[in-house]
Amino acid sequence: MQLGIRLHDIKKAPLEERLAIAHEQGFTCGHLALSKVVSEHPVDDAALTPGYAMYLKRLFAQNELDVAVLGCYLNLAHPNPQKLKEITHRYLAHIRFASLLGAGVVGTETGAPNEEYRFEERCHSDEALDLFVRNLRPVVEYAEKMGVIFAIEPVYKHIVYCPKRARQVLDAIGSPNLQIIFDPVNLLDVGNYEERDAIIAEAIELLGEDIAMVHIKDFQVRDGALVSVAAGTGEMDYAQIIRFIKGRKPHVHVTLENTVPENALAARAYIQNLWDACEV
Repeated sequence: MQLGIRLHDIKKAPLEERLAIAHEQGFTCGHLALSKVVSEHPVDDAALTPGYAMYLKRLFAQNELDVAVLGCYLNLAHPNPQKLKEITHRYLAHIRFASLLGAGVVGTETGAPNEEYRFEERCHSDEALDLFVRNLRPVVEYAEKMGVIFAIEPVYKHIVYCPKRARQVLDAIGSPNLQIIFDPVNLLDVGNYEERDAIIAEAIELLGEDIAMVHIKDFQVRDGALVSVAAGTGEMDYAQIIRFIKGRKPHVHVTLENTVPENALAARAYIQNLWDACEV
């Protein structure tokens, strides 16, 4: 396991400083969402040049960090054709950039069939799934051409909301360049969190071969809603997840989510201790 952190969860500072902090805190990889960590210069499509990719690659190497995920979390089910065209172009730019940067995956969630990217019942419909697969296909084809892994992250409130739906997408696209970001908490909601062990087991069974990296966070139930929090501060039992990683995914990138600067080290220590104690 290579344990890392979302770089936008580190204290607000230039990217160069955030990388130094991640290294000092003992992390070995980072989740890079350019628009969330770079404000001193543009990071639009035109800015994603080979030179910028190589600068960042050198910067990460100097801090002994991998780019686990180059995040591009946009809505591939957007109903506005012009907006969808812009979103698709953004994905292609990130894939091209990742090929030079050496990122583990370009990561995305799976959208909603509305402009607001909000949950509605249609998110879980077959029509929404067909729309997502149709719009995903050219993006994955470009990833194949560029030699990049494109990874989708199932989320309960999005179109790909459960392990079975994720398996459907993988099988429909049929590409080795389409893989999975496994975030167990994102598969949960107030209506199913008490069945989390069974849901996680199903995800491992159906998706295990195609899991490219793992997100780790925790959750609390507050006022009838699931709230994401740092690892070790909620209700998650990580035993099944840690056994899966240790037994089947050597050196996989695992990034912490929903930490804040005040608890990132404690969250890292919590997961590392579980890892050290785990027997496969």
